[in-house]
Amino acid sequence: MAKGNGVVAAGHELTARAAAEILEDGGNAFDAGLAAAFMTFVAEAVFASPGGGGFLMARRAGRDDANLLDFFAETPLKRRPESEVSFYPIHADFGPARQEFHIGLGASATPGVVPGLFAMHEALCQLPMKRLVEPAVRVARAGFPLTEFQAYLFTVIAPILTASPGVAAIFAPGGELMKAGATFRNEQLAETLEWLAEDGARLFVDGDVGQAIVAQSRDQGGYLTHDDLARYRVSWREPLYWHHAGATVALNPPPAASGALIAFGLGFLELLAGHGRAIDAEALCACMEAINEARAAHGEALASRLAAGHLAKELEHAARHPAAYRGTTHISVIDGEGNAAAVSLSNGEGNGHVLGKFGFMLNNMLGEEDLTSGKLGDWREGIRLSSMMAPTIILETDGTVTALGTGGSNRIRSAILQVAVNLLDRGLSLEEAVERPRLHVERDGKTSFEPGFSEREARGLLALGDRAHAWPEKNLFFGGVHAARARPKGAMEGAGDPRRQGVAFVV
Repeated sequence: MAKGNGVVAAGHELTARAAAEILEDGGNAFDAGLAAAFMTFVAEAVFASPGGGGFLMARRAGRDDANLLDFFAETPLKRRPESEVSFYPIHADFGPARQEFHIGLGASATPGVVPGLFAMHEALCQLPMKRLVEPAVRVARAGFPLTEFQAYLFTVIAPILTASPGVAAIFAPGGELMKAGATFRNEQLAETLEWLAEDGARLFVDGDVGQAIVAQSRDQGGYLTHDDLARYRVSWREPLYWHHAGATVALNPPPAASGALIAFGLGFLELLAGHGRAIDAEALCACMEAINEARAAHGEALASRLAAGHLAKELEHAARHPAAYRGTTHISVIDGEGNAAAVSLSNGEGNGHVLGKFGFMLNNMLGEEDLTSGKLGDWREGIRLSSMMAPTIILETDGTVTALGTGGSNRIRSAILQVAVNLLDRGLSLEEAVERPRLHVERDGKTSFEPGFSEREARGLLALGDRAHAWPEKNLFFGGVHAARARPKGAMEGAGDPRRQGVAFVV
C-alpha cells in the first residue's frame, strides 16, 4: 500500500501502463480509464475490441454515490430468414472444461463501445481524445511480445482466431497461432484509432467503418444495418445500491443481470451469517445455488423485487434451508482526487471475421448462451442485451473507495461476490481478497473449485460426487478481478488478478 497520484489495475501490463501514463500526464481517473480501454483493443484483443460493448461505473471525487454508463450491445432491429444467416457453434477449450459459443456474422449485436467511450469522454474527461489514443496507437504500430498467458488464450478460442483468412492473418499468420514471445502488432487498428480520435463516433455510423459494418453484415449473413448503428444510444443509469457489512456497494442495474444477482448473494450470505453459519465453501455453494434459483424464478424482475423488499422472506427461507450444495476484461482506476472508474469491456469472443481494413472483429454477443437465458436465437428485436458484466464500486463508511470488476462469462457474478465477501466480511487485503481460491456453481449443480480451500472445505466439495469438479490450479475460467482501492488520507493499493495476467500500479 502506498500514497500516490492514483492507482490502476488491469488485465495486461500495457493496459495498466497506458492508464498510469495518462495519470502522470495530469489526467483524471476517467481519462486514464479511457486510455486503458483503447489499449485493451490492442493488448487484450481476445477480450475487447471497438466492435463490442461495455459499462463504466463512475464515482466522482467527494461523492457518496456513483453513476453507471451503459454502452453494452443491442439486439438488431430486424431479423433475416435463418437460411440467410451465418451462425454456428465452436467450443472454447479451457483444458479441464469446454464452453460452447456461436460465431459468424449472425452472432453480432449492435456494438456500443465507440459511442460509450465518447460519452465518457464528453462527461468526465479532461484531456483531448487524441492524447488518450496515443498509447494504444504507439503499441499497435510498434508491436509487443506475446506472453505465455496470451498464447494460451489463443489456443482456448483457436476455432475463432482461425475462422476466416482475415482474422487468421492477425492471430495465426502463416497458418499457425502465434506463440509466446512472437511480436504481435496491428497497424490497421492503429490507423483506425487515430482516425476515430480525429473524426469522432460518427466514423462508426456514417463513416467508412460504419459503411463496412453494414456491407459485411449484408453480404456475409449478419443482421446489422445503418439503422441499427444510427439509432444506438448510450444510457446513464442509477446503480443498484446494496448495503453489506456497513458498506454501500454500487452494482450494475437492469437491464444487466449481474448487479441483482450479486446483491441477492450478498443478502443471502448476510442472513446466513446471522444464523451462525460461517461463510465457507459450503455456504458459498449454497449461496450460488440460491442465486441460480432466484434468476430462474424472477429473471429480469429480480432487481425490482429486491429493491421493494419483496424477496426478504425468500432470502430468509433460503438462508435457513440452504441447498446441500464471456470474454471480458476490466480496468479499475482511482486518482489522487478520489475519482474512481470501473470499466468493463467485452467483445464476447469475436465473430470470427475481421472488419475490412480496420483491424478488429465485431462481437458475437448473440452467440452467448448466458446473455440469452439459454435460448440462442430467441432474442427480441431492438433491445439492450442483458449482461453479466459487473463493474462495481464499494463505498465504506470510513471513506475507503474500491473499484473492481472482472471478465469470465457467467462466472463474473460469483467472482465479484467472493472478492466482496473477502474484503467486507473477512477483512482481507485487496491482494489477498483477489487471490483467495474461488468456486462456481452452474445451473445444473456442477461445482467447479480451485485448489487452496481448507482440508475440511475440500472434503465437503468432493463429497458432491459427480457434481464436483476440482481444478488442478487457479484458472482464468474463474474470472480475473482487477481492483483498485483508496483509503482515507490517500493510501492506495491495487491488485491485478494473476488468473488473467493482471497488473496493478500505484503512480
